[in-house]
Amino acid sequence: MAQVFKRYHNTVARATIGGGLLALVALILGGSSITRSPWWTRAGEPPDQPVPFSHKHHAEELGIDCRYCHWSATQAAHAGVPPAEVCMTCHSQIWTNSPLLQPVRDSYQQDKPIVWNKVNDLPEFVYFDHSIHVNKGIGCNECHAGIEKMQLTAKSQPFAMWWCLNCHRNPEKYIRPKGEVFNMYYQVPRTEAEMRALLEKHGIQWNGKLPRNQKELGALLVKQYNIHKEQLSDCSICHR
Repeated sequence: MAQVFKRYHNTVARATIGGGLLALVALILGGSSITRSPWWTRAGEPPDQPVPFSHKHHAEELGIDCRYCHWSATQAAHAGVPPAEVCMTCHSQIWTNSPLLQPVRDSYQQDKPIVWNKVNDLPEFVYFDHSIHVNKGIGCNECHAGIEKMQLTAKSQPFAMWWCLNCHRNPEKYIRPKGEVFNMYYQVPRTEAEMRALLEKHGIQWNGKLPRNQKELGALLVKQYNIHKEQLSDCSICHR
């Protein structure tokens, strides 16, 4: 009986299977790259706002502390945006006739909050508490990197699960003394004298061996701040 399939059909079959597997891998890798890209996460793209607020002017040029406007950052799950009353503590005296600030004046006079477009909009199925991060030594610019230089506010990080897990699995890489959380220009000490001065400034005990780098400093702070690293990647931490 004559063969239905020729010998070259084996080669065609192997090439088809191999090509299909390669296409599947390429699809997975391509999809992963797309979902991590700024095009997908919208990182770096400032949304339109009713008032063009400049963090560069207020935070960097004027040196206003984050907590002056975001006073609930250390106390509540959401840092929130300030009410018009906070803005008007300054702008009742300066730039009082600026057309750019008319929405602020209207909000204050009419006792109606300004409707801002969310910059960092997490999915509803994600539980996030701003205060616990701040009170455990995670600095503002770990999540809001470069915000003090932004003329218009945009999110600077993807806020995807993989990004959050980078810190939850290795908090010692990102943690700093609590007193430095709102210091947008904080740098890890590079010398023994700088490290000693930092720890003494914030009353941190190091029990003989002085940390030499961020890894050792972070390990010390994770222990002192009672952070249970082994629990931070549990599903229930962020999905409740």
